[in-house]
Amino acid sequence: MRTGIEWCPETNVDSVEKELNEIRSLGYDCVDFQPFCHTENIFFKGSVRDMEKLLTRIRNAAENAGITISQTHGPWRWPPQDATQQDRDERFEKMVRSLEGTAMVGCTDMVIHPIMPFGDNQNPDPDRFMEINLEFFTKLTEKARQYGVVIDFENMPMPALTLASPHQIFEFVKRIDSPYFRVCLDTGHCTMLKTDPADAVREIGKQYLRVLHVHDNNGVGDFHWLPCTGVIDWTGFSKALYEIGFDGVFSLETNVKKGDLSDDEYREKQKELAALARKLASNPTQE
Repeated sequence: MRTGIEWCPETNVDSVEKELNEIRSLGYDCVDFQPFCHTENIFFKGSVRDMEKLLTRIRNAAENAGITISQTHGPWRWPPQDATQQDRDERFEKMVRSLEGTAMVGCTDMVIHPIMPFGDNQNPDPDRFMEINLEFFTKLTEKARQYGVVIDFENMPMPALTLASPHQIFEFVKRIDSPYFRVCLDTGHCTMLKTDPADAVREIGKQYLRVLHVHDNNGVGDFHWLPCTGVIDWTGFSKALYEIGFDGVFSLETNVKKGDLSDDEYREKQKELAALARKLASNPTQE
């Protein structure tokens, strides 16, 4: 299994070559490219031609560094802004542009969250919630097919939502019934809904489990801690991935915080994290 880590050159592309070579030197094979998550940045400010120029440079830099851009993250706004049809139309437009950008950067997968028409902590009309999401993602999946990109629907840390738990997300993905609509399993979000990530892996299975967001927490807050610093059973998670034959990327959605660390200390911590990712991505039955 390959390993990857989140990467977000959101405001400055002048150092992308250096950053990607550094990521490769740590031992990662892949990156989770996240600038599309927030749409008020250089990737959305200009024309499609400007975006294509930026993304071509990044795609070439990744190829030269020996890095695969294995997944991107589509638009996410906080707090949610999905209440009106106008809100959803604007978000749809940004998501389509992100699908186009994902294809431009040479990536096959874009992760996205559910539409949240009533906010993140209430759901007064579950039927309407599902109707809105079915309509939105059925349309978006057709756009994804046109760009040759798979949408990976992410489980959420918000118990009030109709689409939050791995089981709910999985059932929704099956309902859409398209090879261009699959599951992103977020390990930290699992624990916040009292689901063992290993159990979620086994339920979803190889056919539908496409990408991972790997991080830890205390089971209460979505802290995006480093693996093995919270409550997740990482040995069990690794075993489950190998049981189903998962052949994707063990992709970290977390990183070392620089804080007061010296440059040497920071580099050493980054190396330790990359080594831990490789260990967790290895076959536990061979240890």
